[in-house]
Amino acid sequence: MLKEYLSKSRKRFGYVLFYSALALAFYVMLFHYLTDVDYPSVEKTRLDTLQRLKTGEKSFKLAGNYLQKNKYGLWEIFLEGKPYEIGLAEGKLTKELIRIQEEAFVEQINTLVPSPFYLKLLKHGIAWFNKDLDKNIPLRFQQEIYGVSRSVSNDYNYIALPYERMLNYHAAHDIGHALQDLALVGCTSFGLNLNGPDSNMIIGRNFDFHINKKFSENKLVAFVKPDSGFNFVYVGWASMIGVVSGMNDQGLTVTLNAAKSDIPFKSATPISILAREILQFASNIDEALTIANKRHTFVSEQILIGSAKDNTAIVIEKSPSKSGIYRTYEDFIVSSNHFQGELFADDENNVEYMRQSASVYREDRCRQLIEDADTLDVEAAVDILRDKRGLDGKNIGIGNEKAMCQMISHHAVVFMPERLKLWVSAPPYQLGDFVCYDLNVIFKTGIIKSDSSLIIAKDTFLTDGSYNNYLIYKDLYMAFEDVVKKRARIANYEDLLYDLIRLNPEYYKSYVLAADYFIAMNDTNNAVEYLQKALSKEFENTISRKSTELKLRDWKKKTKKTEHK
Repeated sequence: MLKEYLSKSRKRFGYVLFYSALALAFYVMLFHYLTDVDYPSVEKTRLDTLQRLKTGEKSFKLAGNYLQKNKYGLWEIFLEGKPYEIGLAEGKLTKELIRIQEEAFVEQINTLVPSPFYLKLLKHGIAWFNKDLDKNIPLRFQQEIYGVSRSVSNDYNYIALPYERMLNYHAAHDIGHALQDLALVGCTSFGLNLNGPDSNMIIGRNFDFHINKKFSENKLVAFVKPDSGFNFVYVGWASMIGVVSGMNDQGLTVTLNAAKSDIPFKSATPISILAREILQFASNIDEALTIANKRHTFVSEQILIGSAKDNTAIVIEKSPSKSGIYRTYEDFIVSSNHFQGELFADDENNVEYMRQSASVYREDRCRQLIEDADTLDVEAAVDILRDKRGLDGKNIGIGNEKAMCQMISHHAVVFMPERLKLWVSAPPYQLGDFVCYDLNVIFKTGIIKSDSSLIIAKDTFLTDGSYNNYLIYKDLYMAFEDVVKKRARIANYEDLLYDLIRLNPEYYKSYVLAADYFIAMNDTNNAVEYLQKALSKEFENTISRKSTELKLRDWKKKTKKTEHK
């Protein structure tokens, strides 16, 4: 009987194992079938086999395309041709830069998700989420991305193949906005001298997008002559064909600002691809609106459009379900990270975000700086972008999200659409020289050359020792964060805490971190003292402040219990 029972049990186990394996194999096949990405069809070109030529220490050439690094630390690239050719040229010219960007991106993912198991879940989740991504990107941009991917490293093929990775990286901007919730990147854009009789309209923007230090080291200013549409320039990084800041030769500018979104459940057109389409194919506001309205996006975003032909600027306010316009009849317009138009006036997400975040405060500070400026010229616009203070000039700490300059900008740029000029910030952040380019000259001659007579000098913050002190502060802050995580005691903590506070005395985070150290050490009195000091400073958002208030309440209770004993 026992022998017969064991035989039947083994047989049942064998059936279970067989059908489980069959089900798993079916799931894998179905998953790969449903998430399989179709590669775009492309015509062969001589650039397929042509190799780039090294023309200098930091310059390369490929047919009529070239890459160079200028003396200010900005990479400049000139690209022309059909979409696949433009992509091929960019990939071959910038392959080392692409590798650096991807390394930085993957390093950050591994930092945020250190578990191999959860990384696998994330990989499959994103593959499923973005299974229709290629269908939401116009063919010409698929072809360009595919061209770039031909030069991408195979080291990360365990994530996905190069073309699939490049597609997904273009959606990372959108997914990051949706998932980070209150940690949205806090970009600010503005337009000055609108609706005037002269050609002095100015568009300024900070692109406050930070992954890690490595990711921001190589800014790329790309000048593109496509086979259709308008010539244009945009500021970004290697492998990114989408646009976050750009201007075309019709004097139309595009800048993106994130807004509060629900978590999306499926992919649509990445917002940077929509911005690219507008930049390449729109010459005025009406044409920009037509393009924006025909695309479905999966996050909420604001697109500030400056137009030389219309002599004004508007903000296209777009969510996955609706699209509106914000106009102003003042001579300036400001866009931070909340919607201002009537369509979204009662939108629950928008109302909540305005109440909780730094967005309204930063908009108010930008407006204040504009209204207080004696002259609204390019130098004044740069000063606004570099401003590190709060309302009424209050010291709110260096790096505070409520300031225009948050010390996280990938780049800052100023456009003069009617004169076809732009100024791009050299590193670091928006503190370096603002380098001037003239599109009239560059697209006429095919030669990228900045106008040295119109350079705007470095921020004094960079030259008077303040920036070096800030770097020391950042190192100290990260060291203390590590100590708090490990709950380790520091022998000379008093000296280090003194330096941490001294180097950025008005920033609330310094005091919260000090309190966290004392909490880790179970030092109630010091924890309460530093929490109280933190609450006397300007917090970036209401959630952080409320969290600190609750923490203080809890530790005050512990103090009373200790005293009672």
